[in-house]
Amino acid sequence: MKILFVATEAVPFAKTGGLADVAGSLPPALAGLGHDVRLVMPRYACVNPKQYGLRRTAEFAVPLGSWQERCEVLEGKLGENVTVYFINKDIYFDRAGLYQTRKGDFTDNAERFTFFSRSVLELCRAVDFAPDIIHTNDWQTGLTPFFLKNYYRGAAPFEHTRSIFTIHNLGYQGNFWHWDMRYLGDAWDHFNPDGFEFWGKISFLKAGLVYSDLITTVSRTYSREIQTKEYGHGLEGVLAKRPADLFGIVNGIDYAEWDPAHDGSIAKKFTPARPGGKADCKRQLQHKSGLRPDDVPVIGMVTRLVDQKGLDIVTEALPGIMELDSQLVILGTGEEKYHLLLTEAAAQYPGRMSVLLKYDDLLAKAIYAGSDLFLMPSRYEPCGLSQLISLRYGTIPVVRKTGGLTDTVQDYNPRTGTGTGFVFKEYTPAAMLKALERALAVYADPRKWKALMRSCMEQDYSWESSAREYEKVYRKALKRR
Repeated sequence: MKILFVATEAVPFAKTGGLADVAGSLPPALAGLGHDVRLVMPRYACVNPKQYGLRRTAEFAVPLGSWQERCEVLEGKLGENVTVYFINKDIYFDRAGLYQTRKGDFTDNAERFTFFSRSVLELCRAVDFAPDIIHTNDWQTGLTPFFLKNYYRGAAPFEHTRSIFTIHNLGYQGNFWHWDMRYLGDAWDHFNPDGFEFWGKISFLKAGLVYSDLITTVSRTYSREIQTKEYGHGLEGVLAKRPADLFGIVNGIDYAEWDPAHDGSIAKKFTPARPGGKADCKRQLQHKSGLRPDDVPVIGMVTRLVDQKGLDIVTEALPGIMELDSQLVILGTGEEKYHLLLTEAAAQYPGRMSVLLKYDDLLAKAIYAGSDLFLMPSRYEPCGLSQLISLRYGTIPVVRKTGGLTDTVQDYNPRTGTGTGFVFKEYTPAAMLKALERALAVYADPRKWKALMRSCMEQDYSWESSAREYEKVYRKALKRR
């Protein structure tokens, strides 16, 4: 198949969240299955053409309301087999941030991503690429299926093209005031509840849900959750109209990057059969993070410091966590209230609690490799990558039963010794503390803990298996008429 993967961020070029990891890993995995896969994304200021060896390959005009905007395309590579097209338009993308500054979202995001969504289709004409599948991701690309279905389908080179829309987080919707309709051209007929109108606004995410041929999201459980009022963010009714068109596929991780057997950035490499190096990684983590070099279990978190990630129940439970014979290290940034709460708490527990208010790849790897437990008490979690990484590094996840965490972490059964982590259901500090206590009880038995570590490290969440599931969805879409 010829597949055009559309995303507004991708590793290694630009990243704000998990979408970038998916867009940097899934296209090469699909190419590895024999498909012609190409990625298109904006050329932000952080994408240095010289650094990535980009070359100018085309120039074209993009209809935008009553006028046209010209742009050029820079071409590069992702790995060996994936061509990457960068839409180069300085007035929209030559900025320090991707979507926002510290003060908030860019005020012209509706114009920026209407332009990008339509540029994807004009790009295909400019480079003479006739995709079988256009795979769009999140609200920033939600208008591409709308434009394809209403303005381009049936015209060259889209006679047989079908669209897929992937929801990475339904909570981020791209909702804009109705006067931004001026960027869409003659589309007022679609500004209604059956189209992309959402409570009087344009919803780019809803456009993707309504006009794509098939919809995917990043775990099976999340695909069911988002059809309920609790998790649907007001769009559960839209999704409930298309249950047969919605598929949940768990993300993978890149085991070339996340593998303690070959990771040169950690203190000592280790494997499921030879896990001894993890003790060296633990000592390195304690030294780097300012924790005392005590022989106690270390609980790690690498996360955004926001309510969605469970920081409200974590901060409430801190006294209880500190009563356990353990240490806690947290790496991340987020809401100012959590910066203050966690900093104050760390000052109360010197040597036992470390808070690192930044994001640092090497520190993140040190936490994954050196912690004994990895805490993810998310309020909701579409898929989650951190628990997949922690499994690979033998760091036992303690997670809430939601979304992708449900699909990837099996609760430990002390009678049979089966399971890959410790799962709690109620979104309360008490339920989380009980799960931690269960985990520490197993940690106290070295034989059981070693067996649990090995089981976790042997789990397979590679991108190849996820890519094969996407391949099946693509084939279903191509059968649509």
